[in-house]
Amino acid sequence: MSLGPSSAAMPAVFTVSDFAARARALIEGSLPLAWIAGEISNFTRAASGHCYFTLKDSQAQVRCVLFRHRAQHVEGTLGNGLQVEVRATATLYEPLGDFQLTVDSVRRAGLGALFEAYERLKRKLEAEGLFAPERKRALPTMPRTVGVVTSPQAAALRDVLITLRRRMPSIGVVLYPTLVQGAEAPARIAAAIDAASVRAEVDVLLVVRGGGSLEDLWAFNDEFVARAIARCAVPVVSGVGHETDVTIADFVADVRAPTATGAVVAAVPDRVALGRRLLAQAEALSRAMTRSLERAAQRADAAGLKLRHPGERIAYQRERLASLAGRLDGAVRQIHERAAWRLDALDARHARAVPDIEMKRERIAQLEARVGIALANRMMQAHERIARCEAALRHLDPTAVLDRGYAIVRDSAGSIVREASALAPGHVIAVEFAQGAATATVDSVRAEP
Repeated sequence: MSLGPSSAAMPAVFTVSDFAARARALIEGSLPLAWIAGEISNFTRAASGHCYFTLKDSQAQVRCVLFRHRAQHVEGTLGNGLQVEVRATATLYEPLGDFQLTVDSVRRAGLGALFEAYERLKRKLEAEGLFAPERKRALPTMPRTVGVVTSPQAAALRDVLITLRRRMPSIGVVLYPTLVQGAEAPARIAAAIDAASVRAEVDVLLVVRGGGSLEDLWAFNDEFVARAIARCAVPVVSGVGHETDVTIADFVADVRAPTATGAVVAAVPDRVALGRRLLAQAEALSRAMTRSLERAAQRADAAGLKLRHPGERIAYQRERLASLAGRLDGAVRQIHERAAWRLDALDARHARAVPDIEMKRERIAQLEARVGIALANRMMQAHERIARCEAALRHLDPTAVLDRGYAIVRDSAGSIVREASALAPGHVIAVEFAQGAATATVDSVRAEP
């Protein structure tokens, strides 16, 4: 009599951990790495540095984990309510049986469309040959004037001018001012590049901007800017963003530099290195010429020795004999002169043995005069040092800065306020000017620069 189905017909019995492991393997094998858009909620950052949050939309939500080694590469600050796009792999967290996403990277929502537009324009211009290496022009070896396309208020312009002054201060600079960010920036940048091309007053053109987000640098991913660079009559160096930022302008430009400073390094030679190279070449040329002349002289001497007539050799021997006779006469004269010097020295020692009071008095008078002059000089030097110290103290006087329009801000305790974050609305502050002072109440505080 059978009490139940045979063992062959019974399904396998799994433990919970085995079944969860199989489910995790099935999920990870079936769902590929993908970009998922949603809103962050329930965001927490553990002491370990790992981030946990929920990604949701109007109809669903899913738990996410962003491990510390990935989180440190995320640009910006994550928080609740932020619309993002995450690249993640679906998995199952077995200890709790929770379906979750293991996040690989995070970007602000909307950047995906920008990346698609970037890649679309890149493919289009590359197909037209604007990126081709054969159309890239060589930069001038020694430019006389450099053009700069950037904003007059940009930090990149300051970096360019400082680097130019250090590397080659004799080179002229022409600024073609333009916006470098915003909706109007692409047309303005293209117009500045076209102006530099038409005016033909520079030897190389630097198109530069400081670092920023993808949106900040988007003007340099515009087709108008790319085509303006392509048709520019002078070589163009692109130095946009930081080393990791790559724009369409970088692909079209004749030379791509990692930064604005790098653009100057690529376009302008270093006067110190150039001077060293010229000096080394001059020294090498001088040594080569010297060696060549020495070898020619040796060959001429050897040839001359071979062609010498016996009469010339006799004449040479006569000259040598005359030279030896002259040297002998000189030696005799030196012996007589040394004897005379010794006799004069003995006479002088004898004369010094007799005291000369008048000479001693003159010597004392000379020493007194020298002491007076030395003392006057020391006093003059001391006065000059005191004057320099006074000038330095006046230069370091903090109140001297007030004469140039600055002011000193103190809190209610009398301490100098150096950061806006030290104040709060309602605080009473004292403002000290070059002439007088005032008391004010803080209405608002903006801590960021």
